[in-house]
Amino acid sequence: MGETHPIHPHELELKSYQKPYICDGCKELGFGARYRCDKCNFDLHQDCMLAAPIAHHDFFKNSTFKIFHQPPQKCSRYCQDCQRYCDACGQPVRGFSYHCEKGWDLHPCCRNLPSILPINNIKFKLRDKVSSKCIGCNKKNLEGTVSRIRGWSYVSECKKYHFHVHCAMDMVIDAWRNGAFNSHDGNSLVALENLELPLLRQYLSGNRRRSSKFMKVVKIVFKTIAGILLGDPTVVFTGIVVDLVAN
Repeated sequence: MGETHPIHPHELELKSYQKPYICDGCKELGFGARYRCDKCNFDLHQDCMLAAPIAHHDFFKNSTFKIFHQPPQKCSRYCQDCQRYCDACGQPVRGFSYHCEKGWDLHPCCRNLPSILPINNIKFKLRDKVSSKCIGCNKKNLEGTVSRIRGWSYVSECKKYHFHVHCAMDMVIDAWRNGAFNSHDGNSLVALENLELPLLRQYLSGNRRRSSKFMKVVKIVFKTIAGILLGDPTVVFTGIVVDLVAN
């Protein structure tokens, strides 16, 4: 038996295909597990399907978020430049989102980013304020983005590693647009390897003096963040195990 959702007339079943899709809830890219209606070719991220009507987040302690199935309304009917952006990843809000009375917006997958990621004996904490430069873009804050949102980052306790969530999502979108998911005979791990392009490969090629351990951690963290944003972190965690065993 499937489950129902208010925006779709048919039952949705949890299925897993190692192919990308666009979530019909948040309109963002997804990969792997999703709630699906084969009859209508309709897909929802698990985070969108199971989104609670009311939510909170530690970064916004005095705010209550409500799930919106359409982007929140413009500030006025005369406003022509009122695109809303996720305050976690900096990407546009096109569909499902959490919105609070103070004007903050979060994609469902972004709201569920874990506060701590333990990777290769290194603890990464989710931060909304940082003091170091991102390994992906070599900037402390997101500069030149349309949204002008500071965004969130994962920073290691040792302060050696800093990754913008925005940069990981950009890496995913660029890889998808460049056809990284379109072949590989359905091999999810091979497809995830392509998520390193082009942002991560550019960084790694310019930092050959870094230790192999440093490079390995960089790759694993980017893959992990990407998997969470794609709505199926289990695929990436499988890849992490492969990476750790192989090294």
